[in-house]
Amino acid sequence: MTAAGGIRPFRPGDEPALSEICLRTADAGSDATGIFEDDAIWGHIWALPYVERHPDLAFAVEDGNGTPVGYVVATDDTDGFEEWFRTEWWPRFANRWPKPEAEVTRQDGTLLYAYGRGEKPERYAADFPAHLHIDLLPQAQGQGAGRRLIETLFAALRERGVAGLHLVASAENTGAMAFYTRLGFAALPSSPGSSAYGMRL
Repeated sequence: MTAAGGIRPFRPGDEPALSEICLRTADAGSDATGIFEDDAIWGHIWALPYVERHPDLAFAVEDGNGTPVGYVVATDDTDGFEEWFRTEWWPRFANRWPKPEAEVTRQDGTLLYAYGRGEKPERYAADFPAHLHIDLLPQAQGQGAGRRLIETLFAALRERGVAGLHLVASAENTGAMAFYTRLGFAALPSSPGSSAYGMRL
């Protein structure tokens, strides 16, 4: 496999590659293919809305062939983003993925999460108004690409005068938690099953 190379801004047309990366890392860092009845749900919640609303806060790492093998996506205004997700982004998919009546399956729980986004202020947004999602395929890991992606995002957020940044990871993704700590993120009070981190910019 070709090693991961340079960091570049998101480009229109990257969406399928980013959705695939999201899917293949969505199960606490492992491949989530087949967990849901429709694999596309993952990317439509955690990758594609960000590149639509904030394409200038999305960056990719390429392999030697120019194909994205990792990305970071973000918003500089979490509460504004969540409101937009609730009122403009997610309603487009109501027919494709109707709201479940109850959480019977993992897919139900994820769809209920999506339907509930933006209903109340986000827990960390007052102190850390930006938030991010970062995912790298296995061939892009361990080469410093994740650090370079996040440092590129830091620079873009600082240029905007953003005061702080947070993220929430699965508590099962121990590799990710160690990575965020090495980058200087501080642990925040978290809900069961998740681990939140924040950084002042």
